[in-house]
Amino acid sequence: MAAPTDMTASTAALPAGETFWADADRHLVRYGGEFSREIIDRAAGSFVFTADGRKILDFTSGQMSAILGHSHPAIVETVQRQVATLDHLYSGMLSRPVVDLARRLADTLPAPLEKVLLLTTGAESNEAAIRMAKLVTGRHEIVSFARSWHGMTQAAASATYSAGRKGYGPAAPGNFAIPVPNAYRPDYTTADGSLDWRRQLDFAFDLIDAQSTGSLAACLVEPILSSGGIIEPPVGYFAALQAKCRERGMLLILDEAQTGLCRTGTWYAFERDGVIPDILTLSKTLGAGLPLAAVVTSAEIEQQAHRRGFLFFTTHVADPLVAAVGNTVLDVLTADRLDERAQSLGVFLREGLMDLAGRHAVVGDIRGRGLLAGLELVVDRETKQSSDELGERVTRRCLELGLHMNIVQLPGMGGVLRIAPPLTATEEELSLGLAVLDEAIGDACSVL
Repeated sequence: MAAPTDMTASTAALPAGETFWADADRHLVRYGGEFSREIIDRAAGSFVFTADGRKILDFTSGQMSAILGHSHPAIVETVQRQVATLDHLYSGMLSRPVVDLARRLADTLPAPLEKVLLLTTGAESNEAAIRMAKLVTGRHEIVSFARSWHGMTQAAASATYSAGRKGYGPAAPGNFAIPVPNAYRPDYTTADGSLDWRRQLDFAFDLIDAQSTGSLAACLVEPILSSGGIIEPPVGYFAALQAKCRERGMLLILDEAQTGLCRTGTWYAFERDGVIPDILTLSKTLGAGLPLAAVVTSAEIEQQAHRRGFLFFTTHVADPLVAAVGNTVLDVLTADRLDERAQSLGVFLREGLMDLAGRHAVVGDIRGRGLLAGLELVVDRETKQSSDELGERVTRRCLELGLHMNIVQLPGMGGVLRIAPPLTATEEELSLGLAVLDEAIGDACSVL
């Protein structure tokens, strides 16, 4: 076996940037399409900076995670301090940062949510939640939205319907999808043409009941479907969904990976609906970009799970380093009142997006809450006809102009631009992003 070298003979003579891409193309597994052809050198606040000196406004907060912006001073200080004192432990040992974070998370939530399991990723937290629900109910069937995204590990991937289902063989048994209540593209309508979500939900559970073997364990859903195209179910939907679960002895699991911790203008998105989930999962925003996730449930459910031998023993469960970061995230969210900031900036952002809609006929719909917004592109507002090419062109042009955007392109809907800037962003930065988006849409439409 040859000893590892900094560069192979085939790339040694190339310029630095070309060497980087030659190595990337040769050695990296592509895990979700193609990589952006930018070498990111550093990041700070709302911007990332490339190796060749470009400054790019990050309208996705990294992977929808860096709610305090990149390299927030308080996070940097915490990581430097904690990694020098206590970073990782045997999974059966406890540290103060872990217990402190569990207590403080419980304090942000309504009763009876008070028991916390700290993990690393959103997929892992959903995996643990599903495992807990199956053990506590003694059942195995899981219901999720048809455009959901809950992760890429087995149980989470089996409850994910927006992508990644083809070519991998059977999913976990007992997984069912229900339609998404999409007000912009309604399938069930009232006399005036608006979404009849009650009839849709009744029909969905008629189908679930017809398919179930009598082993319904839980319903796992996002309060706002992000990878599904920033779709927000109407007020009243989740209360009705919870009632459907109660009738069948199911647990309601809410996945707030992207909506939790102030992004939507309240600490948790479910607050709008007056429901309390049986199990709540958090991830992305909890670590502000570092790998930290949580499962939160009631003492009663935790006791039942423990009595039945609940096992979720992982290498990085309850790690002190990221728990310390989570405590700092809560410190900053509270001290800077970022829930209120997300609410006010969300109004500012929506007004700017509405202004864009007034100038560009390809803007079909604007939706979302707080600093999680979606802009759906169509080639015809009347028919709502979509175009993958248009969405790709706008996204590509945004990056060329210095704005990183993410677009959701799923069958049956237009390209939906997902906008999720840091909660620390300024109005000036949002205005810059809106101006770039305005120019990018104009440029993309000029060649239609």
